[in-house]
Amino acid sequence: MHPQVHEAVPAIDYLYPMLLNLEKIAQTDKKRVVIVGGGFAGLELAKTLSKADVQVVLIDKHNFHTFQPLLYQVATAGIEASSIIHPYRRILQDQDNTYFRMAEAQSVNTATNTLETSIGFIRYDYLVIATGATANFYGNTELQEKAISLKSIEDALLLRNTIISNFEKALQVNDEEQLNSLMDFVIVGGGPTGVEIAGALSELRKHVFPKGFKELNFVNMDIHLIQSGPDLLKGMSPMASKKAYQYLEEFGVKVWLNRRVKSFDGYKVTLDNGEQLCSRVLIWAAGVTGAPLHGLETQSMAGNRYKVDEYNRVNGYDNIFAIGDIAAMITPEYPDGCPMLAQPAIQQGRQLGENILRYQAGKNQRPLNILTAAPWPLSAVTRRWPTSASLTAKYAPKASGPG
Repeated sequence: MHPQVHEAVPAIDYLYPMLLNLEKIAQTDKKRVVIVGGGFAGLELAKTLSKADVQVVLIDKHNFHTFQPLLYQVATAGIEASSIIHPYRRILQDQDNTYFRMAEAQSVNTATNTLETSIGFIRYDYLVIATGATANFYGNTELQEKAISLKSIEDALLLRNTIISNFEKALQVNDEEQLNSLMDFVIVGGGPTGVEIAGALSELRKHVFPKGFKELNFVNMDIHLIQSGPDLLKGMSPMASKKAYQYLEEFGVKVWLNRRVKSFDGYKVTLDNGEQLCSRVLIWAAGVTGAPLHGLETQSMAGNRYKVDEYNRVNGYDNIFAIGDIAAMITPEYPDGCPMLAQPAIQQGRQLGENILRYQAGKNQRPLNILTAAPWPLSAVTRRWPTSASLTAKYAPKASGPG
């Protein structure tokens, strides 16, 4: 028997039908909205479209949503990890028009309106990129390898375990320098995350750690907060910055302004002026950078974020949108783009969803006016997010976990 001979066909065209069938997503005549990323922006968009006459597909590399504003609470043992994560399928279980797939988005083919993921290809009518941001180490590979960032539940648990492990080791140490290296903390970045962690550690030093580790003298525990600029909470009001500084000083946090971290060898932190701090824990909260996908034109980028108009359309495309941290909506008021925070991300997701509903109803879309967005959080002053109660109820119900 001779083998059959087939005409050569482009590999990608041959694979499309098979991969799409594997996804078990119904092929209908409804417009398909593919959302990449289930953070605050992507999840808010999916929920806003719950009653829309469209098919919604949410893709995320995890199968649970993380309430990131409270990661520092997990890292400092204030709450359990299960309190801030909730399965997407449980959140979206009552939305008949919505599918969820756990996958990592890899690239976009704008010619075929197709998204390539780690589990296959999927066609879209509208693509919404809500991939969020990752820690920005500004090209310093040494810091990237040895510092602990705080962008995921895994990061929070790593920091939590490291803190406890170091205190256990400190119980067996008599040398003063070694003891300091195990009990002192250096936090890089004076934004909301850095200030939150510094404040939480200072309270734990006073009220909690001494009860669990009675043999250690926590008067010797130093907490250093390094900020490259002259003020804490850059982008927020001068009052918020001043209050945060006063709050931290009152709790014994050593705030270093106009300083940068040059290197960290796992034992000593070297600043740009040559000064050194002895610590085995460097917590990196010094900034974030967007996490873009491959396949879009470089002209659509502003650094590592997508340039978008007032409707969150990506520059140069009619059916591709970006929302949340990955979106750079540049205005005279915000020349670097909208602040990369939860509240504006939620507003962008909701506004885009409402605009899709308006478009379907034949109505004019409304531009996003970020000047009327909900107030940016001033959590650094009080260690509370003003809207955390409503956000937590919405995205991080208690007694939940990955599923």
